[in-house]
Amino acid sequence: MANTLVDMFRMKDIKKKVLITFGLLIVTRIGTVIPVPGINPAAVLQYFEASSNSFTEYLNFFSGGAFSYYSIFMLGVMPYISTQIIIQLLMLVIPSLKKLAQDPQGSKKIQQYTRYGTIVVCILQSLATTVYARSIPGALTIGTVPFTLIAIVSVTTGSMLLVWIGEKITQYGVGNGISLLIFAGIVARIPSALYTLITSVRLGTLNPVAVIVVVVMFFFVVALVVYEEQGQRKIPVHYAKRVVGRKMYGSQSSFIPFKINPSGVIPVIFASALLSFPLQIGYNSQVRWLQSVARFLDPQGAPYLIIYTLLIIGFAFFYTQISLNPIEMAKNIRDNGGSIPGVRNEKMEEYLTKVLNRIVLPGSLFLAFIALIPTLIQMFFSFPQNVAMLFGGTSLIILVGVDLDTMRQLDGLMKMHHHEGFVDVKKRKANKI
Repeated sequence: MANTLVDMFRMKDIKKKVLITFGLLIVTRIGTVIPVPGINPAAVLQYFEASSNSFTEYLNFFSGGAFSYYSIFMLGVMPYISTQIIIQLLMLVIPSLKKLAQDPQGSKKIQQYTRYGTIVVCILQSLATTVYARSIPGALTIGTVPFTLIAIVSVTTGSMLLVWIGEKITQYGVGNGISLLIFAGIVARIPSALYTLITSVRLGTLNPVAVIVVVVMFFFVVALVVYEEQGQRKIPVHYAKRVVGRKMYGSQSSFIPFKINPSGVIPVIFASALLSFPLQIGYNSQVRWLQSVARFLDPQGAPYLIIYTLLIIGFAFFYTQISLNPIEMAKNIRDNGGSIPGVRNEKMEEYLTKVLNRIVLPGSLFLAFIALIPTLIQMFFSFPQNVAMLFGGTSLIILVGVDLDTMRQLDGLMKMHHHEGFVDVKKRKANKI
């Protein structure tokens, strides 16, 4: 492991990508403590510490604690993810929009529409946060109207800056930028959660035995997530002899690797983003039915957990159908002279669809199980909210999933330079022997 890290930093292009990623993530962490102009950070922090609830901890979880500071990054990247969900759902309803997304030039327009939609969602959510701020005693240092205008502009700009940083990490750094921003926010909450946990044990509010049980469960869930992420179903594909130009290529056999959970952490992030939208709009709203919706979707309540589970399963199927299209896969296999043993060519799409559905269903159920079980156990043991959110299945799925995806990308970059990767365990052991 140490040798691999040394080799990684010896290669200029990989070192540059890693440093760019870390540098941009540090910028986002600095932004989480820059308050919105016109807000009194001390009064806001004091209020949240005195009246800690599942709503504020839920928003802090995805913003890396920025919500408690009422910072310019308090909404995080959730408005962008919510808009992505809306655009992708519209593609299913509007055929012309789907056709536009399939065109390379049209995909750029879809990205523009997503950014414009993100601005609208940010304005709505930032307006809701200004209503919330007005209910906090001593929070405002300026008038209500100027604060509302300044806060909407500041928070919307902050979220769009985070989206831009995420895109730059994806383009010039390592890993998926948007996922890494959420990952960094969760990691940043670990020290305060551990401090709360230790303090609770010292004060006697938490049973040490319960803490040990949850810690053991923590490592068990991590192992389950890793096991699920590595699981694959291999579909054999046989390619016949073919002539390309003046060369003849012999027959060969290959396989299509279908992961047990092809969508990775996307269903969890999508489900969380979609549920956070009504919470931010409805909590402390002056509209009664919005307040009722926010109370109904309490992150620690049974309705939330049920809807959350259904959304994870639904988004797992939805995202898999978008990223792995059986019709296009079958067409590519036939165009290259390939066939699946035991499957007729005209039945190839049906077979691939059937296999994908059989894989995605248990994979999504397994994902939902991991996301829910730890949270339910922590609620049973009455853990503090910030500790429960950190040790919950959602955070672990995101942490492990994003970490594995980033490590795979680093592995690919290392192998391009003919170096051993991080997760090539079998090869490393063989070299030692």
